[in-house]
Amino acid sequence: MNESTATPQERVLLVGLCRRGRTREDTEAELAELARLTDTAGGLVVGTVCQERERLDPATLIGRGKAEEVARTVTRLGADTVVFDDELSPAQIRNLETMTDAKVIDRSAVILDIFARRARTREARTQVELAQMEYLLPRLTRRWTHLSRQAGASGSLGLKGVGETQLELDRRLIRRRIARLKQDLARIEKGRAVRRQDRQDLFKVALVGYTNAGKSTLFNALGGQDAFVEDRLFATLDPTIRRCRTGGGDIYLLIDTVGFLRKLPVDLVASFRSTLEETVCADFLVHVVDLAHPQWEEQQATTLGVLADLGLHERPCLTVFNKRDILEEPGVADRAAALHAGSLVISARNPADVARVRAAIAGALEGREVTARVRVPAGRGDLLGRVHTLARILARSLDGDALVVTIRADRARIEKILAMPGVEVVIA
Repeated sequence: MNESTATPQERVLLVGLCRRGRTREDTEAELAELARLTDTAGGLVVGTVCQERERLDPATLIGRGKAEEVARTVTRLGADTVVFDDELSPAQIRNLETMTDAKVIDRSAVILDIFARRARTREARTQVELAQMEYLLPRLTRRWTHLSRQAGASGSLGLKGVGETQLELDRRLIRRRIARLKQDLARIEKGRAVRRQDRQDLFKVALVGYTNAGKSTLFNALGGQDAFVEDRLFATLDPTIRRCRTGGGDIYLLIDTVGFLRKLPVDLVASFRSTLEETVCADFLVHVVDLAHPQWEEQQATTLGVLADLGLHERPCLTVFNKRDILEEPGVADRAAALHAGSLVISARNPADVARVRAAIAGALEGREVTARVRVPAGRGDLLGRVHTLARILARSLDGDALVVTIRADRARIEKILAMPGVEVVIA
């Protein structure tokens, strides 16, 4: 009989903290999300512990008595790893590992692990490694055994992808690596900025929302079957951009972005700044909300908070409540639509619903366009070809030795046509 050589799945115990102003149901919902994150990172959740506490304990976060209970639960369930939903200090991790005799990590470490597993492009891998290094740096000052347990062999839950050789580096070498990564990322961002400049005159639509809200499914329905789709958190990390057309033939760029999440590590948000800039540069936002999720209102508020932090709270935005086909609570769709005038309740898997979203995008694009008459000298096929590239031709006629075309385009493209030598433009 052949023996299996697969790495055993880590058994994980989750710990949540219910603080003042939060109900136990809120904490349990957050632990359910942490369980999904843990599953995405490759761990097996074997139990949860919830502690109600008004003040954080500086030594163990949850208090010594509760920490001892966690230690007993670790032994009883045979857990290898304890994951806290709140961020832990290096001292708290050291104390908890001593008491539980298990690996102790926090939510940030799990998210970083997922990003390391999901990163595919050079930019994403650089961003993730930078975030990992900056997360690890303050934790290098206390205990080397903590690091070897937290970020050891490939496949262990918590900061996968850093590699064992980096565990032997001192703080000076870690800082040097961070500086190098920042330089690499700056060069990558410069190249992205150049590519963004080349398409600045196109109308850009960004799909935004909480992770696993169905953005990539809607992206595929609108722009083609290219984005990776999976029923797990953070299925998409790198922004995907597709050139699309409305029913009337207008061209726009559709952008699928990384999903948002509550308590995202600060270092990770900073590292993914260039990715988020694709959202910042968008002309129109489609905010996708998972209406089938019991905490959809909180997820919506989290996304709106991130958009406000990015300075996008006044950007034109269409709210799309997704997954109506799997709703279990009666009346939730009507309540959501009533709370948000102009929103759409859809299923991204329903072609008729997708057509409604496409029509809304076309309406937003038309609101930016103007109609103009362009007079092109005879024999200047090059200029006429350029006009065709920049605008939609509505009609054409001859006027003496010139061709007159009626076009429709946004003002940025009209300005480019105005700059062509020998071309006359009259805006209707």
